[in-house]
Amino acid sequence: MSPGDGNGRGPVRGRRQSVADRPAPISAQASRSARQRAIRELVGRRPFESQGQFVRELTARGFVVTQATVSRDIAELGLVKVTRGGRHVYVAPEDLAPRPVIDDRLRRVLADTRVTVGRSGLILVLTSSPGTANAIAQGIDESSLHEQEGTLAGDNTLLVLFADEERLERWHRKFREMQGLALPDAGRPDSGARTEREADR
Repeated sequence: MSPGDGNGRGPVRGRRQSVADRPAPISAQASRSARQRAIRELVGRRPFESQGQFVRELTARGFVVTQATVSRDIAELGLVKVTRGGRHVYVAPEDLAPRPVIDDRLRRVLADTRVTVGRSGLILVLTSSPGTANAIAQGIDESSLHEQEGTLAGDNTLLVLFADEERLERWHRKFREMQGLALPDAGRPDSGARTEREADR
């Protein structure tokens, strides 16, 4: 008798994989854990202002999600919306502790670089020497100046965008104080040439 399977039915040449032998599908709990880990990673990497942004990013990563799913995940993770840099963004609970406000970097840059301020509508146009716009933008991002909607840096020109007149003037006043210059024209931005010439004397 040839080797068999012990029941006298002949040799065992292989058998089809039974349902019991197949890998178990990922459980709903494991899928949720992976999804929530991804959400926490995303929040730590860049600002998210809406649940729709999470849905798009998670979908791109291969997760099957709806806005309702993301909403539940946000609640379970304890994410909350706060205002940062003039934007309403989601943050993790551990990031809610007050962060020290540091203006020293911006003050140092402004002490070493002459910056003139112009205006176009609700945009302030900061002009400095070549190659300095990005350093000024980074200093602004790290400072206590939060009235702006955003900044756009070129080589020697930086655009600072605002939602309304009041925020623009408040921001400009603080910025001029950091420069050590008086605000000309009762709070109205201008080229700053007159005040800066006075400061150079």
